[in-house]
Amino acid sequence: MKYAIDRIENSIAILENLDTKEKKEVNIKDLPSSIKEGTILSYENNTYIINQDEELIRRKRILDKFNKLKK
Repeated sequence: MKYAIDRIENSIAILENLDTKEKKEVNIKDLPSSIKEGTILSYENNTYIINQDEELIRRKRILDKFNKLKK
């Protein structure tokens, strides 16, 4: 499964499932140390892993939409 970090509040990260849009709370101790809002995570073998490829794809798509709106 793939998740986006929606926001971080104190020691809790709010993750959004990219397929179902459901949100869940996860203690930041259970996540990689370099996370920030917008980070894309894959959940594999009971572990969250940063998915840099998916994050780059999503950021490019958002930037393209933004640039279209500016025109």
